[in-house]
Amino acid sequence: MDIRPILVTLLRHKTAALLIVLEIALSCAIICNAVFIISNRIAELQLDSGVANDELVYLATSSLLPDVNMDALRKQDLRALSALPGVKAASSVNQIPYGSNVWGSDVRLDLSQIRPSVHATLYMDDGQLLQTFGMQVIEGRAFNADEYLENSAFDPNKIGPSVPAILLSRSLAQTLFPDQSAIGKHVYVWGEDQPPSPVVGVISDLMAPGEQGTFANRYHSMVFPIRVSNGAYALRTTTDQRDAVLTAAVAALNRTDPNRIIEQKDTLEQMRTSFHRRDRAVIWLLLAVCVALLAVTAFGIIGLASFWVQQRTKQIGIRRALGATQRHILRYFQLENFILSSAGIVLGLLLAYSLNMLLMSRYELPRLPLSYLPASAVLLWILGQIAVFGPARRAAAIPPAVATRSA
Repeated sequence: MDIRPILVTLLRHKTAALLIVLEIALSCAIICNAVFIISNRIAELQLDSGVANDELVYLATSSLLPDVNMDALRKQDLRALSALPGVKAASSVNQIPYGSNVWGSDVRLDLSQIRPSVHATLYMDDGQLLQTFGMQVIEGRAFNADEYLENSAFDPNKIGPSVPAILLSRSLAQTLFPDQSAIGKHVYVWGEDQPPSPVVGVISDLMAPGEQGTFANRYHSMVFPIRVSNGAYALRTTTDQRDAVLTAAVAALNRTDPNRIIEQKDTLEQMRTSFHRRDRAVIWLLLAVCVALLAVTAFGIIGLASFWVQQRTKQIGIRRALGATQRHILRYFQLENFILSSAGIVLGLLLAYSLNMLLMSRYELPRLPLSYLPASAVLLWILGQIAVFGPARRAAAIPPAVATRSA
């Protein structure tokens, strides 16, 4: 089919054609980035924390007494918590996946580095962390008993005891030491004045707490043999005993120190649900935006095509009288829509890339994969053809004699 008559007609209706092109372009740009953000949020929801989510409960406390011996209180608390019915393991923790506390440190392989190799999260092991979290050492060994330090004896801001041994997550080990074993290697953490610490083991991937973007890789984690005394505890139990254990744990902690505040008490599943509440809200909001944009674009195409059918009744009738079939009329309007959609999509893809660059600079969003661009183009082409089909079919059904008399 010759497209010159179509182009001539569109040039005579420049304003209406331009509005449809801009509408399609804006829809393409916004939907491209919205779908990309939705896919990122869904991927975040599906991340494996690396711990036994359905078996863990978490308590965070603080004492009202300013001169309390926190190391002694920690030992007393752990004895009471470990003795509770249904508790498989108990550990004092500095942070936990889906928690609000976030500990991190730069990691260097050499002190001469201007920039650190990575920024990783820190988990402190009191000797029961791996058992409580349900994790295993997959290479090397766990910490020896003589490698553990008390929290009160370690200050990373002063020259003193260094971290005597480190466990790395699998992802962090592969990043720092690609294509080789990390066991026996040394890394610098927590300041230039501290000597390097040896890597003695590699554990399975352990997710960092905090929002997406806090760390370049959510699984860049390290474990130190330091017994923290900050009043936070993780308990491992069975799925059906979590609520009972949580209630019993609160009572046990209040018995060991009546002068304390229970700041948080949750199962890890509850913490996970709360942690991802905003992700789910963003997904539903962006889905609603995408549906609304597609609907507005479709109705805009239907409205314009219906208007043009009404305005071109005489033209259609003349073409029918000269031998044009219903199929020819249908193809005419579909091709016309395809041209408008293509112009809008090309402009929309450029806008989509520009919008993604803006989001990358403002909100640390990853670069938009090129695969999203043709997928969005195909979606809008299909939408345009479906939307124009009804008005085009009505135009094709106009009898030549009726069309001619309507002039």
